[in-house]
Amino acid sequence: MIRVLIVDDSLFIRTILRDMLKGSPDIEVIGTAVNGIDALKKISELEPDAITLDIEMPRMGGLEVLEALQGMSPRPKVLVLSTLTSRQAEMTHRALRLGADDFMLKPRDIQNVKGIEKELIQKIRNLVVLPTAVKPIATRRNAADTVVLIGSSAGGPPMLDTLLSALPAELPAAVIVTQHMPEGFTASLAERLNRVSHLPVKETENGDTLEAGVILVSKAGYHTVISGEYAGAGRKYGRVVHSTAPPLHAVRPAVDKTFSSAARVFGPRTVSVILSGMGCDGGEGTLAVKTAGGTTMVCAEEDCLVYGMARSALARNCVDKVVPLKNLAHEIARTVVRFGVNHV
Repeated sequence: MIRVLIVDDSLFIRTILRDMLKGSPDIEVIGTAVNGIDALKKISELEPDAITLDIEMPRMGGLEVLEALQGMSPRPKVLVLSTLTSRQAEMTHRALRLGADDFMLKPRDIQNVKGIEKELIQKIRNLVVLPTAVKPIATRRNAADTVVLIGSSAGGPPMLDTLLSALPAELPAAVIVTQHMPEGFTASLAERLNRVSHLPVKETENGDTLEAGVILVSKAGYHTVISGEYAGAGRKYGRVVHSTAPPLHAVRPAVDKTFSSAARVFGPRTVSVILSGMGCDGGEGTLAVKTAGGTTMVCAEEDCLVYGMARSALARNCVDKVVPLKNLAHEIARTVVRFGVNHV
């Protein structure tokens, strides 16, 4: 059993978090705390495996709790609950720098509860159960001649856990994940995905070469644009260019930017996948992949919290396959292997 302490000054939040976690057979809520002082006392007494931590609380807030936990051994894993206000976003960045292991958005009202239940449970399981060893990214990997592009927004993070953990370690393609997130949050996402994936995962850096068997997470605040660099004999390889062009669809990174630019470089050796997400980002990019001769997929609607992005692609009649989440990794691997391997 994973033993969890809930820390939040809101009775509403404490109650709904407890109710959500009670539905998981491998998680036990061993207590709740109303502020940081109460939390530190109960952490000492109850020795939880993980805590959910509010940031702003009376008497002692979440940042002070994290400072107090530094040096503690064993220390519980910490899942910070945050809102997307500018103040909370900055405090969440600080929390991650102080040692918080992950974060997720706090439900605003009862209508949002069902949307985060799976994410909450999966995040806690990932923090406590999964190994934390970092998989090194070798310096001599082959530049990829095939790319898998994944786009997601609201409801996407728990789906990414499921999908990336099922991709085979020997996947002969580069993978780029473009998830809508505020600036500063994608580094933490990449770190968490690195724990669940058989492939190494890192946040994009300007100039990164797309390498076979490496997953890149588009850095928030920049569009991840893929440029084609010539490798001789008429072959190209992909390189990441961080663009500060204006947001597209009110987001940066935009899925359309990554999909469209990658399709120009990799052509028919491009595979695109749309997961859960609100709005229309990804529709034009999926069309670009299809026009370049690539293979396009969207996740089945019943597995998505929001179906706006996938529906935008479907409306353009450019989607080859609608695939249940549980089958997506297999379908991606099958498609990539069918291309064969031509090292660049």
